[in-house]
Amino acid sequence: MDVDSDGIDITVPILDTSVKILDYSDMNVSHRPTPENTRDAWLRAAYDVLTQDGVEAVKIMNLSKRLDTARSGFYWHFKDREALLEAMITHWEARNTGNLVARCDAYGETICEAMLNLFDCWLDDALFDAPLDLAIRNWARNDAPLQTRLTLADTRRKDAIEAMFLRYGYDANDAAIRAATVFYTQIGYISMQVDEDRALRVSRMAGYVRVFTGQTPTASEMDRFSARHGNRGAA
Repeated sequence: MDVDSDGIDITVPILDTSVKILDYSDMNVSHRPTPENTRDAWLRAAYDVLTQDGVEAVKIMNLSKRLDTARSGFYWHFKDREALLEAMITHWEARNTGNLVARCDAYGETICEAMLNLFDCWLDDALFDAPLDLAIRNWARNDAPLQTRLTLADTRRKDAIEAMFLRYGYDANDAAIRAATVFYTQIGYISMQVDEDRALRVSRMAGYVRVFTGQTPTASEMDRFSARHGNRGAA
């Protein structure tokens, strides 16, 4: 013991600074991220349930059973169920509405080529997910905030199609009518879950262009369109 001139103990305690290595080898870490327990895996499982059974069936326990993983793993990626639902809505907005608007804005030498750019959405499910769109519409029937977002999304889509017609010289009234016709025709396809042979649908695209625009696409325009979709899955 060390003391000062007044006899007070001034001994400095010696601290144990050694680093302790924790051994997790025997701990249950099933809740940690694995190939079956990633954010994308939870979202994909939620997507499958949403499109097949509706939003009411999107429950954390149901999803954990589908993934055969611990329920606690969910919380590595999402705060709660509402955060998961919001992620799916955000994905829908970016994929369906975002891609549709982008295809309407894409360059086309003629209105026919521009319309075929938009038609990419109907034949490429990487651009537009029809089952997800239908699921969101069904969900929104009983969810007022989502219905508001759906209405805004639909307005963005129609406005983009209308702007496309305006770029090619259609007057405002004609552009609005043609845009509504294009938009509601596709909503009908989605809502009725039309199961149409892919080859048949592609073969009718020139006719749809003619009906929607009043003009006939050239053979080269149709060839380029067909080449883009030769081996892609329909939406």
